[in-house]
Amino acid sequence: MTDLRRRTKIVATLGPASDPPLVLDALLRAGVNVVRLNFSHGDPSEQIARATAVRESAARLGLEVGILVDLPGPKIRIGTFAEGRVELHAGDRFDLIARADAPPGDATEVAVSYLGLPNDVGSGDVLLLDDGLVQLRVMSVEGDRIITTILNEGVLSDRKGLNKQGGGLSLGALTPRDHELIAVAVEMRADFIAVSFCRNADDMNEARRLIQQNGGFAAVVAKIERAEATSNLAEIVDASDVVMVARGDLGVEIGDAELPGIQKRIIREALAQNKVVITATQMLQSMVESPIATRAEVLDVANAVIDGTDAVMLSAETAAGDYPVLAVETMARICLGAERQFGAEIDFGKAPRNLEYVDQAIAMATMFLSQHIGVSAIVAMTESGSTARFLSRFRTGTLIYAFCRYDYVRRQMLLMRDVFPIDYQQKGQTARQAARDSIRQLADAGFLKSGDRVTFTSGESMDMHGATNTLRLLQVGPDGWAQGLGDL
Repeated sequence: MTDLRRRTKIVATLGPASDPPLVLDALLRAGVNVVRLNFSHGDPSEQIARATAVRESAARLGLEVGILVDLPGPKIRIGTFAEGRVELHAGDRFDLIARADAPPGDATEVAVSYLGLPNDVGSGDVLLLDDGLVQLRVMSVEGDRIITTILNEGVLSDRKGLNKQGGGLSLGALTPRDHELIAVAVEMRADFIAVSFCRNADDMNEARRLIQQNGGFAAVVAKIERAEATSNLAEIVDASDVVMVARGDLGVEIGDAELPGIQKRIIREALAQNKVVITATQMLQSMVESPIATRAEVLDVANAVIDGTDAVMLSAETAAGDYPVLAVETMARICLGAERQFGAEIDFGKAPRNLEYVDQAIAMATMFLSQHIGVSAIVAMTESGSTARFLSRFRTGTLIYAFCRYDYVRRQMLLMRDVFPIDYQQKGQTARQAARDSIRQLADAGFLKSGDRVTFTSGESMDMHGATNTLRLLQVGPDGWAQGLGDL
């Protein structure tokens, strides 16, 4: 039989539109693998309630669903206006005031949240407000006042975001508020914690230290959304578990014309370093208000899948849109369509040499064998999830069933393309017993049939992290049990 399950994973942001229990259940049934809780919005208690609801809904539906907490980070915003909004006119002067006691703004000036901004800008710099809809050119800096000229007509309202074209702001990635929220995320057993506006590996290392200091096991997600991050991409990816192509602020800072190439570069770098990658922001933006995606959005999602992304993400579409469930169903359908067109072309001659870990070598051998003799599935016994991750980086299109006894590891594997984690309490079993039982379990579920070939990876010791050192070629017998074709 052919397994038509979707290999690319879906991340969906929760919000007011997803809060009704029936809607949340429908979202998970529609194919959401990981939910995103955006701590930039609402009180932490609201997000804790959503996390609890997700766990309850997943248990009720018999599903495993991961939880990703997205930290606010140092998002720079303007202050408020006395009238709530103002109309700006090209050529007029407009001042930004970096002072905590700045008065409400008007058509001539407004406060900014980052008090160090005067030190980071100079004459000629371009500042972008409200995702670039309003552009200002810096003329001079006088104390805590940045004097600018408005470059285009526009309406500006309270608390809109501010970016510097080309990057270069010295603001660190983790604010004191982020430190507090990491503790909250660990307490709620988040599976992933995303660092917003990271600049370098130090930001990611600090986040990992804080997670561990609070007793957490969450995977660390680097959101690439600053121009500086693209210059330090390799080191950021190396210091992270997951990388997110956060196209909103990134597009504002580097310019939309540069964004497609940078997206492809980020995906390639993540795969090269055996890391997981998410493509995010405005993927089905029109479905916030429309029940039908545009063809441009369909192509955008499909191209990310064809480029090799592990997951695609929905933001406002599911958090605040009119059609949250339909957006997930549309995303799933597009992914399946793109996967059918995806031709796995692996040049093993270009595969990395001098591999650092034995399980990496086993993964490469497994994929070489799977490609050249043809197998129906790969079964991996894993304690930490690393074997499944190494296997999934090769993008062969062969389904990978990852058997694991730890629930948080299984949920972290939910983001890996081609990987389907399965609860399996293998403690105390031999590798051969685990092979027989896991193959029988898949056959009973209808995922394998008699005569199917399967590659099986495990460690000789089943209870050790990083101990994968064995590869077996098996065949499903008439009774569903595995028959050995040889150990490699």
